[in-house]
Amino acid sequence: MMRKLFLLVVFFQIALFSEAQRSYPDTLHAYYTEQKIDLDGKLTEECWQNAMHIHNFTQRELYEGEQPTERTEVAIVYTTNTLYIGFWGYDSEPDKIIAQKMKRDFQWGTDDNFEVIISTFNDNRNGYLFVTNPNGARADVLISNEGEGFNKSWNGVWDVAATVTDEGWFAEIQIPFSTLKFKKEENLVWGINFERNIRYKREQIMWQGWYRIYELEKISQAGKLDGLQNIKSKKKVELKPYISGGVETLDEKKWDDRYKIGGDVNIDITPTLKLNMTVNTDFAQVESDRARINLSRFSLYYPEKRQFFLEAKDLFQMNMGHRNQVFYSRTIGLQDGQEIPIYGGARLFGKENRTSVGVMSIQTASRGDSVLTTNYSVARVRQDLGNQSSIGAIVTSKLLNGRYNIVYGADFTYSTSKIFNDKNLIINGAVAQSQTSDSINQRNFSYKFSLSYPNDWIEYDLAIVGIQQNFNPEMGFLRRNNYRMYYTELQFNPRPKFWPFFRNLNLKPLDINYYVNEETNQLESIFYELRPFGFVTRSGEVTEFNVQWLFDRLEEPFELLDTIVIPEGEYWDTRGEVQLETFRGRKLSGEIFLNWGKFYTGKRTRLSLSGNYSVNKHWNLSAEWNRNFLKFDELDFITDELGGRVIYAYNPKLNTSMFGQWNNEDDEILLNFRINWIPKIGSDFYFVVNQVIETSNGHLRFTETTILAKLIWRFAI
Repeated sequence: MMRKLFLLVVFFQIALFSEAQRSYPDTLHAYYTEQKIDLDGKLTEECWQNAMHIHNFTQRELYEGEQPTERTEVAIVYTTNTLYIGFWGYDSEPDKIIAQKMKRDFQWGTDDNFEVIISTFNDNRNGYLFVTNPNGARADVLISNEGEGFNKSWNGVWDVAATVTDEGWFAEIQIPFSTLKFKKEENLVWGINFERNIRYKREQIMWQGWYRIYELEKISQAGKLDGLQNIKSKKKVELKPYISGGVETLDEKKWDDRYKIGGDVNIDITPTLKLNMTVNTDFAQVESDRARINLSRFSLYYPEKRQFFLEAKDLFQMNMGHRNQVFYSRTIGLQDGQEIPIYGGARLFGKENRTSVGVMSIQTASRGDSVLTTNYSVARVRQDLGNQSSIGAIVTSKLLNGRYNIVYGADFTYSTSKIFNDKNLIINGAVAQSQTSDSINQRNFSYKFSLSYPNDWIEYDLAIVGIQQNFNPEMGFLRRNNYRMYYTELQFNPRPKFWPFFRNLNLKPLDINYYVNEETNQLESIFYELRPFGFVTRSGEVTEFNVQWLFDRLEEPFELLDTIVIPEGEYWDTRGEVQLETFRGRKLSGEIFLNWGKFYTGKRTRLSLSGNYSVNKHWNLSAEWNRNFLKFDELDFITDELGGRVIYAYNPKLNTSMFGQWNNEDDEILLNFRINWIPKIGSDFYFVVNQVIETSNGHLRFTETTILAKLIWRFAI
């Protein structure tokens, strides 16, 4: 074994070497101004001409290290309370600029865009990502651990304006300092980096860290921003009260009124430590989950969408591998997909020097006799070590009617971008133990160890995950328990210059998940995937062909669907898989997924078709169809899932959307119509209609309808 590891290390040393790439100047000086700046995207104020401009960008794609084909400039000016970022995106063919999106939190991977990442703590780990496009659309992300945490649902208070001319496109970004957490120092130095994407050329350029093994989120490769002096975070207290009202019915005959008042209070305890308090918390405007048909033996994972739980989400997470989480916020205020009222709660989080802390406590209401009022609490601490590494600990506590469930955990991350000169290496480890008042507190342990080598033309991952039989994180998420998993994956992404059609190949000789019973060491299941051929074209199309071998041991019968039961036994399956995806920046794009082969005692063919049509910057249409053909000795069965979405964005601050879904297992159509208006940054008005329509017996019957309006208004004191 040691000999194999030694040979693997030698192979890496021989095959992977180069020097880190930097571009000078690598420090941008912010220019102070008292001049009033009109946020119009025209950049005509005198302060923009006086500020330092950087234009030393370098290609990351398509031709790493080459000069950009178009000129790009960035400058930063600031007032006492606000940071302004100016972007000049010159283009010799402005009629080819791709700008299909206008909605808030747009999917920026399809449009020409400009991205800014700011690390106010200059800690090589965490930052704020701001994105815009030629339409002035806005998207923002909280970055943690250099992209391991990528919270796209965070909505910061900031604004942007953009214009398109015959010279290219230009943007002005306005960020109040109150949106950013930072230390109060006389001469601040922040980490900062910029990225521009020219979609019709498939060209990506960056200011610093442009080597392909790095993404923009790799904050340790960013440049520096200096010159910020005597800045103030104006906001000390933020009030966000809401009022909502509407009607709902369950039988089309009786309509019930529905009114609610509540809100959030956000207090800056220190410039880097924040207290959130919430009362009568409401999430009525949140879009419903996708209804999915589960053809596996294990739980499905659904992402968090509720705004209160999204800020600092990554701080509270402790990943135990295989999507297992010690803390999973959807256990609070939700049960079996139904909302449980939240009386209120509080959360304290932030960073002091090199220590990140988070404490949260939420009290939920009772619902009938089956759901009792419950307290959910979590505390998390993480200490930075070196440039990119950390250690941490977590405690979760669930209390109801004298019963408790407590989980203790600890984790570490070793991360470096300097292995073999300039390659990435990440090593993670975690342990956790649960204690429950009415359960057996033995064999209640879990652990994880993982190693990741994520680089450009070679990627390697290794992991060991163990979940003992009685490990029970009631505030967390487990797909399964009483198992130990060994995982390893090796993938090559060569870029053959002699084949100009390809941007890169995608070859995977090794991808294996090996599961054994944690107590008896008996083999439970195996998943092995081989990718003999896959590629990405220079035009952005993606193709994959995979072969899969699966083993599953069933200790007891498994009910797949109401009419299909899989008997206990051992099953070996072989499957093929093809995936085709067109470049998403086209007005019309699509994806085809096909998987076929043995499935326990029968056969299964899974087909997925999806498409997206960007009519113009205002209208966007998308649809998805998933079908499973199940064939057994005496029974054939088909499952269907349909989903579609229509979005109309009148401007970046006013949009409507209609989302519909149906599947033949539930025999229900779920419809969600939503209008979102942003009267001022930080405030929102929603008008929402939700409907459930039964489709059984070939008839349509409206069973549930909810109509409501909600206004959230932001006050800064």
